[in-house]
Amino acid sequence: MVRWLVSGMAAMLAVGQAAPASAYLFWVQPNFTGGPVVGDEAGLGQPLPKATPAELRAHMLWNMRAGLNVAALQCQFSPILLTVPNYNDLLSKNAAELNDAYKTLGAYFKRTGGKTWQKTFDNYTTKTYNGFSTMHAQLGFCETASAIGREARKLGRGKLTQLAIDRMREFRNSLIPAGDMIHARRQIYVPIQPVSMDKACWTRKDLFKAACAPPPVQQASAPNGRAG
Repeated sequence: MVRWLVSGMAAMLAVGQAAPASAYLFWVQPNFTGGPVVGDEAGLGQPLPKATPAELRAHMLWNMRAGLNVAALQCQFSPILLTVPNYNDLLSKNAAELNDAYKTLGAYFKRTGGKTWQKTFDNYTTKTYNGFSTMHAQLGFCETASAIGREARKLGRGKLTQLAIDRMREFRNSLIPAGDMIHARRQIYVPIQPVSMDKACWTRKDLFKAACAPPPVQQASAPNGRAG
């Protein structure tokens, strides 16, 4: 009995070690990946009409900062995700780059918002933060925020904006509810061969005669040479 328990624990440990270190809340994480963005694409946050390329880059950085801030608040149910220390590190190490983004966005709203630019800027900030709040997609969002935060900690100063450009689409995709892909539906091909009911194909003991068996069904090969 003891030997069985030890073997079982060893097997569980092996499974835990085999799981990818970058995923904590899923056995098989949903695929939220997306390519780099410019900043004016749909679904990336509040629109900024007539924004310059520099303003759009600041827009993406500020969106990523907001998302990681929300994650630091919403994802504390799983301390292993490190969303709080990740966010704190981002603020302390990248203060200059974040301040530049804030000034760039402020200049945009001054240029386009007229006398009420400050109120418009404040509304933009509030809506940006609210845009990352989620309930039904919380696991995917928190997992993705953790991964982005860990990558941000590895980067040198001045490289945070490019990270936002590269991963903002993924960050936004993670707000779409998705379950563990270990439960994803898989199609299994089971060939069905007809069986003749002709009396001549059966013996007196109701055994089917091999001579009446249809030829085996040839299954198409997958591109890698194995049966698909």
